[in-house]
Amino acid sequence: MHIAEGFLPPLHAAAWAAISLPFVVVSTWRVNRLMRDQPQTKLLLAASGAYAFVLSALKLPSVTGSCSHPTGTGLGAILFGPSVMALLGTIVLLFQALLLAHGGLTTLGANVFSMAIAGPWVAYAVFRGARWVNAPLAVAVFLAATLGDWATYLVTAGQLALAFPDPVSGFAGAMVKFASVFALTQIPLAIIEGLLTVIVINLLNQYSRDELDELAFAPGGAK
Repeated sequence: MHIAEGFLPPLHAAAWAAISLPFVVVSTWRVNRLMRDQPQTKLLLAASGAYAFVLSALKLPSVTGSCSHPTGTGLGAILFGPSVMALLGTIVLLFQALLLAHGGLTTLGANVFSMAIAGPWVAYAVFRGARWVNAPLAVAVFLAATLGDWATYLVTAGQLALAFPDPVSGFAGAMVKFASVFALTQIPLAIIEGLLTVIVINLLNQYSRDELDELAFAPGGAK
């Protein structure tokens, strides 16, 4: 779902970069504070970034010749909160653009907004809401990761629809068109990502309990 290099008009690319920049600045401050106050969580933070890098680099062709992929940002949003993921996601997207030609530098702001801002905030809100109604941890994690992935997919479709509205039906028609490009592959991919994130959280509960305690993450939810 990464928007490719040079695909967006320059004004759109600049606008998304300007919108994303404040989130990244706040995220940088948040990560620095986290590293200062809770240095024991460095490895877990790095693992969250690596998880996002690996999953979002797994491109699958869609039926229209485009590609779909998981995002991997739900894990970090659940563990650390959504603000941390803006910086981690920016680093992930920057390395993918430079090393894998996945996404691009001119479209970095747009991709950051969809994958590192919108998706994590939706994932975190869903997780907290699910735990608030006493949903089991596995259900809350699954819903958070799955819906966070879908949020990224829909925001990306919206960004493309804004840049390239349909000549007849405008934004709405273009939104349907771009959303359908990814739907058949992105919907099952998001479900798979949700299941995988549940497995990772269960493993962390078993083998990284000290780090999770440092984050005040318990079976009752993240605080």
